[in-house]
Amino acid sequence: MPSGVFARHFCTSLHLTMATLGEAKQMILDPAIRDWVLLPIMVVMLLVGVLRHHITVLITGTPKKPQLKAVRESKALMRGSQLRAFRNAIPPHAFSSRKAFLTEAYDQGKYLKNPNAPKEGVPAPNPMTDPDMMEGMMEGMKKQVTNMVPQMLIMGWINFFFQGFVVIKLPFPLTLRFKSMLQSGVDTRDMDVTWVSSLSWYFLNLFGLSSVFTLILGDNNAAGAGVNDMAAMGGMAGMASMATPGQPQDFNKIFMAEKENLMITSHDWELESIEEKVLRKYGKSTGITASKTPKSPEIKKELTVKDKIKAAQKAKKRS
Repeated sequence: MPSGVFARHFCTSLHLTMATLGEAKQMILDPAIRDWVLLPIMVVMLLVGVLRHHITVLITGTPKKPQLKAVRESKALMRGSQLRAFRNAIPPHAFSSRKAFLTEAYDQGKYLKNPNAPKEGVPAPNPMTDPDMMEGMMEGMKKQVTNMVPQMLIMGWINFFFQGFVVIKLPFPLTLRFKSMLQSGVDTRDMDVTWVSSLSWYFLNLFGLSSVFTLILGDNNAAGAGVNDMAAMGGMAGMASMATPGQPQDFNKIFMAEKENLMITSHDWELESIEEKVLRKYGKSTGITASKTPKSPEIKKELTVKDKIKAAQKAKKRS
């Protein structure tokens, strides 16, 4: 065979082989996967979220109104922190009067739920004997169960019927770091990263349907965002920790700490000498020259605006 014919034959065979390999790397999904795997998973998760919202509303019922004294405790504490945060925006006399009033109120326990109760030497009450605390614990456990059980059932359903399915290809390129996240349950090294498995499609819907739930059910819905659902799915440890909840807050100690913070808080009024700052900002002079005296060689002396006002008041009194 001549060398030219052999070269042409070799190039043609090489092109055919490369084309065959390129076609082999391309995957075409059956439309039945879209109709019987992709859409059912998304629709089922959407319907389960709406059903979970209504079940949670029925179980929890209408929330109770907080007690007036409890609201007063928290607002009184917030008042002290707000005074410390914005102390420089009020005059010194206003800050001093508010500081004295709040420190005295914190010291005497005027804002406590039970100001006549002994403040020291009494152990904290057991939250298990408090009906309000017990009711709050039960409400939290109900919400955890309504979030955890549906997600466990959906994941089991997907693993049983659709394990190993590749359901969709993303329209944008990704790096290899996303392979473990988008191809859960599919152990293939040569598959492109943009392909998504059925289990990963479940997690994408779990995190992505929160905006759809907000659009359908409103802002304060119980369908649950993806992060809350994931926390509920791994919330067995959280349920175990609910058996030994933390002790209720001791507002008497909190008020004493806030009182100490107020006592050591300094004040620097931001509007001090504001007229001089404004005149200086716009390039105006803030002083006037005094009358010349024949004895002293230093004739000029600048007066502040306050001195000018005092001098004008004295002149009016004399006249």
